[in-house]
Amino acid sequence: MVEKRGSLSFLPLPDRGPDKDAFLAEVLTGWKRQQYTKNFTEKTISRRINRVLDFCDATGKFPWEWMPTDADEYFSHLVNVRGLVQETIRAYQSDVSLFCSYATSESYPWNETCGRLFGSSMSQIITDLNKARHTQAATMGPTKRAFELHELQQFFDFADDEVARIIGSHVKGGLAAWRDVTALKVCYGWGLRHDELRKLDIVDFSPNVKAPYFGDYGLLRVRHGKANKGAPKKQRTVQTLVDWAAEAVAEWVEFGLPRYGQPMTHLFPTSTGGLVAEGDLYSRFIGFVNTLGLDPGLDIHGLRRSYATHMQTVYGYDAKFISMQLGHAHEATTTIYTLPSPDFAASEMERVLSRDLLRSKGKLLLKPARNQGKASR
Repeated sequence: MVEKRGSLSFLPLPDRGPDKDAFLAEVLTGWKRQQYTKNFTEKTISRRINRVLDFCDATGKFPWEWMPTDADEYFSHLVNVRGLVQETIRAYQSDVSLFCSYATSESYPWNETCGRLFGSSMSQIITDLNKARHTQAATMGPTKRAFELHELQQFFDFADDEVARIIGSHVKGGLAAWRDVTALKVCYGWGLRHDELRKLDIVDFSPNVKAPYFGDYGLLRVRHGKANKGAPKKQRTVQTLVDWAAEAVAEWVEFGLPRYGQPMTHLFPTSTGGLVAEGDLYSRFIGFVNTLGLDPGLDIHGLRRSYATHMQTVYGYDAKFISMQLGHAHEATTTIYTLPSPDFAASEMERVLSRDLLRSKGKLLLKPARNQGKASR
C-alpha cells in the first residue's frame, strides 16, 4: 500500500465511485502519524496497522462496514481454531479498538467523510460485551514456574560441561556456546528480561563502592527496560547479589570477548558485531532443558521468575528491594513472580514459631485448662 500524504485519490470521479482502498489507506496513514506523535515505536505502529488489515481481509469488509458480530466471529476463530492465548487476544482486540477510537473521533474528519462517500459511518466494535477481560494481574499460563534450586544447579552445571566439551572438541560453535551460557547466567544473576539481556553493553557494568568484592561488576545499568505505552525505555540500576554470576561475566569479558578479534561494545555480540538473536538464546535454553529432562513449565523468563523467588524466599531479601531490582513500578507486580519453593511455607512457619517461643521465654503456648468446678462465690 503506497502512502499518499494529502492525497484525494479516494474521491469519486464521473466514471467511477469513491475508491474504498484509497480511503482506507488515507485513514491508516493518518492513524500512523497520530501514533508517531504519541511516541509509539515503528514496530508497534506496524503491528497495529497489520492487525487492522488482517481484520479487513478476514471479514471481507471495510471498517465502515464492520459490526460487533464481525469481531465476535474473528476473535472466536483465533481462540478456537488457531489456539491463541488470552493475552494475545487482548492485545489484538486493543489494536482494533484503538483504530476504531481514532477513526470515529470527532477530532478527525474520517467518519464525516466516510458517511458522505459511502453512506455509512465507522463505530467502535470492541465493547464491554465482547472484550476479553483482564481478571488477574498474572497473565502467564499456570504451567509456567520458577526453577528449584537443585534444578538451577543442575542446569548450569550441565551448561558449563557443554561449553567445555564443545571447546575441547575444537569444532565450530564453542565461542557462541560460551556466550549463550554466560548470557543465561546474567539473565538469572540480575533478574533480567530477554530484551534487556540481549542489549547489554560492556560499559553497563560498574563497581559498587558498598560491595567492592564484586570488582568491576557490582552494579548493572539496564538501559533498555520495558517501557510504558508511548514512553521511552525505562532505565534502572541493579545491584549485584549473585557472586558466581559476576565471576562468569568477568571471565567472559577477559577471555571470551577478545576471541572475536575486534573490539566489541555489546556484551553478547555475534561474529559480525551485531546483537545475539533472540532465537539463539531460546534454542540453547530449550536444548539444555530437554536434554536434562526437567519438568515442563521452564522458559528463559523463568530465570527472572527464579531470581525474584529465590532472592526473597530463600535468601530473605526484602520484597520492596527486589521489586526495585526487577524494575517494577508496584510491589504487587513482584508478587506475581514470587513462586515459593515447596519448603518455603514450612520454613516460614518454623521461623514464626521459633520467634514466638523466644518471646515466651521457652514456655510452650498451651491451651488453658478448663475450670471444671463451680465458680467461687
